[in-house]
Amino acid sequence: MQIVGYIESHASGVGLKRNPMKVSDILRLKGNTLYTTTPLAPLAEAVKTMADHDLGSILVMNHGDLVGILTFREVILALNGNGGSLGNTTVRGAMDDHPLTCSPDTELDEVRRMMLERHARYLPVLNKRELMGVVSFYDVAKAVVDSQNFENQMLKAYIRDWPSEEEGVKASQ
Repeated sequence: MQIVGYIESHASGVGLKRNPMKVSDILRLKGNTLYTTTPLAPLAEAVKTMADHDLGSILVMNHGDLVGILTFREVILALNGNGGSLGNTTVRGAMDDHPLTCSPDTELDEVRRMMLERHARYLPVLNKRELMGVVSFYDVAKAVVDSQNFENQMLKAYIRDWPSEEEGVKASQ
């Protein structure tokens, strides 16, 4: 079982507190593989990389800086604009050059809000200007479901271990 959030008892022992999950929690589970391209690369080459590695997005870098993101949405728009062909289009001609980004410390509730407001399926993660990874809507949804499942299991265990009235009476005597 993957644990991306956890529950801890309050100091008083009464009630449970959920620690907010952050983007860094997702990145820790995803691993370090990032696929990038450059703005001047042929769009067909970037699409091939995306298809070969089953990627929904590829990050566009120039001299070590993030300058855009290419997702299947931009590829479809480029295909539509070119009559169904990629032609000689470069990545720059199709990419989103102002991608929404977040930091490793961004809480998942904020990421969900950002993604929903901007209809963004992929968010590059930057620590200042350093690229740390990319999170997808799927990554966020999976982390939330995993956390809720874990919390549900913990609450069931907490309820299951609740002392019965008889045990409580015996303990107080």
